[in-house]
Amino acid sequence: MTTTSTPASEPLTRQVSHHVSQSVFDGSRLRVVLLVEVYDGAQQQFLETYEQLRSHVESVPGHLGEQLCQSIENPSQWLITSEWESAPPFLNWVSSEEHVRMVKPLHSCVRDTRSLRFHVVRETNNASAGADTAREGLQASPRIGDGVIRHALTFTVKPGSEAAVARLLAEYASPEPRVDDTTRLCRTSLFLHGNRVVRAIEVRGDLLAALRHVAEQPEVRAVEEAVNPYLEQDRDLADPESARVFYTRAALPAVHHVTAGEEDPAAQRHALSYPARPGCGMRLAQLLSERDEAAADDPRSPVLCSTIFQRDDVVVRLVDVRGGIDVAGDPAVALGLPDPGQVAELTTLLDGAADGTAGPPAVGDALARALRGARMDLVTDRRAADA
Repeated sequence: MTTTSTPASEPLTRQVSHHVSQSVFDGSRLRVVLLVEVYDGAQQQFLETYEQLRSHVESVPGHLGEQLCQSIENPSQWLITSEWESAPPFLNWVSSEEHVRMVKPLHSCVRDTRSLRFHVVRETNNASAGADTAREGLQASPRIGDGVIRHALTFTVKPGSEAAVARLLAEYASPEPRVDDTTRLCRTSLFLHGNRVVRAIEVRGDLLAALRHVAEQPEVRAVEEAVNPYLEQDRDLADPESARVFYTRAALPAVHHVTAGEEDPAAQRHALSYPARPGCGMRLAQLLSERDEAAADDPRSPVLCSTIFQRDDVVVRLVDVRGGIDVAGDPAVALGLPDPGQVAELTTLLDGAADGTAGPPAVGDALARALRGARMDLVTDRRAADA
């Protein structure tokens, strides 16, 4: 094998692909790593509680198995690793009310947790296993990211309070973007759709550290306290358990992101809401992701960047569009469904009652009405100066 060296005078640079695609829909097996810090002296209580919960987890569809480990250096540190057939079954379960109720007994003995999710790319198998078995369920190739983590939170406010909530959320002072030496906030975009609020954030570095940083800012806490009376779900930010449950239910993870490979500083950011029929949220998000992948390879597409967030039957698509969302002239393009066959499938997945449309958004005027009904109202879109 021949190797080449880089002259000392030439700086080393990272190779970054302009076309970025990150997705939970590639069918690869998923490894979930949960780091747990237990209160001193609560190790036995934690183990007994975990034993009571284990049988429930084992029966969850898509769950393949897991291990519970304890640190040999610090008895307060535990590690739970679990394997899943793919990411969608895990995401469906971890966002369910069943999961919220199931893990509640752990909170009395756990100081902190951190969850990491990985697709399986390569693994070592028994030598007697065939090559096909060794490759089964593995991610085909490494994905190339852009160094940005995308996440969103969503919650509903009492009907009639939307204007007051929008004013509160639009007027707060932006927190310091620098979190630490490795983490910073890049962009925060906030939208309203009816009485539903969606706050999307982009972070470089540690997402959890960024979320904690924002929550600790006095100006942010003041706004959150002012919003509390308008929330449909009660919360008490001074009560760690109340805050934990609220933000667990509010989490709206990014399930797909694709960037077309070019940037346009004049691109407009929009958010579209796709209320799904009960049980259809994940399939709807996957359908949209397939179309966004195709659009990213089409130089004629006005959509430069798309992120799909999904939890249960809430599906939100955040798009950066060249020239504005109406520039294409075809509402199907803006909706992410230029393929007539997929427009037809959309009619079986969308909850018409929830999005305010009368009947399925099939073609023509009905599709234009669907676009108008899906568009969310921008409250604020703030980008860090050097993001």
